[in-house]
Amino acid sequence: MASGVKPRVKVPKTAAAGSAITIKTLISHKMESGRRKDKEGNFIPRSIINRFTCEFNGQSVIDVTMEPAISTNPFFEFDATVPEAGEFKFTWYDDDGDVYEAVKAVAMA
Repeated sequence: MASGVKPRVKVPKTAAAGSAITIKTLISHKMESGRRKDKEGNFIPRSIINRFTCEFNGQSVIDVTMEPAISTNPFFEFDATVPEAGEFKFTWYDDDGDVYEAVKAVAMA
């Protein structure tokens, strides 16, 4: 598991049924494209978050595939419609096979 990786998610605690809410996510991750070299001239292995998904009560909300050009600490902001109370599940997939998750609940206002 990569060290220092920390997912952060901002989701409103309550929402009206059928309303759109804004979700913000950020994951602290030192990205490496696999093209840079270290001091000895060896390529630094590729290490990126290559996929991000968000589900609400098991239904897909967003599914993003990332490429080596993605910036360090990728940030996503998007809107989602909340039909009922439930949980958002956020998942980040790393090249080395690690998976980072965060879950946030939304209640009806």
